[in-house]
Amino acid sequence: MNKVKIYKFIQLILFLILAAASGYILLANSELSDFTKAGAQVLTLSLLLRATLGLSLIFLILDFHFFVSPKKLGHESASTTVPAPVHIGSRSDCDAFIEKYLDVPLPENIGCIMFELVNLKEINQTHGHRQGNVLIQQFSVFLQAASLDLCFVGRNGGNKFLAIFEDCDYEKIKTFLALLDKKVDKHNKLSDVHPIRFRFGIAFDEGAKVHSITDLIALSDKRISNT
Repeated sequence: MNKVKIYKFIQLILFLILAAASGYILLANSELSDFTKAGAQVLTLSLLLRATLGLSLIFLILDFHFFVSPKKLGHESASTTVPAPVHIGSRSDCDAFIEKYLDVPLPENIGCIMFELVNLKEINQTHGHRQGNVLIQQFSVFLQAASLDLCFVGRNGGNKFLAIFEDCDYEKIKTFLALLDKKVDKHNKLSDVHPIRFRFGIAFDEGAKVHSITDLIALSDKRISNT
């Protein structure tokens, strides 16, 4: 517990003690009760003071309750919140992008990374598909943020995601992966989220053994198992 929390805790306890003591004196002291009967204004003031103390006690108790349980409330909020949709490419968008390179010689400077969310099936089975969708959305956020102007990114179906680099070199691929790793690592250090576990395969500068865009994508997918 940090200093601010300790100070808040002590403050709440003192307020509770003082409010309870004041209320007890007002209710239990017969001499004070006789005094309040002496005039209408004094009686009204006494009733208002009692009402104020009563409401203060209620609000302080509620404040104390929320103070001692913020982690629980925060965890419930985080576990039920689905990130806003992120517009990375859909399966049809991936197909449309790939069509540009069908039936034409494959450019030498095109690269591909296929990603696989390793723990998506586990999350779906253990925590339900809602949490699986949260995982997909979170990973999509990071892919979109890391892509910048470096590449096209899209979900290729299921737990697979695709990044295609035009006018590519290894520096672009390294930059993209470094940005993605940084965002995923930061996410995974949070205590109230499901971690993102992924692996990937890279296909780039493969020479004569890759003749088409579909060959390039298939090779990157095959290399996932080697990471």
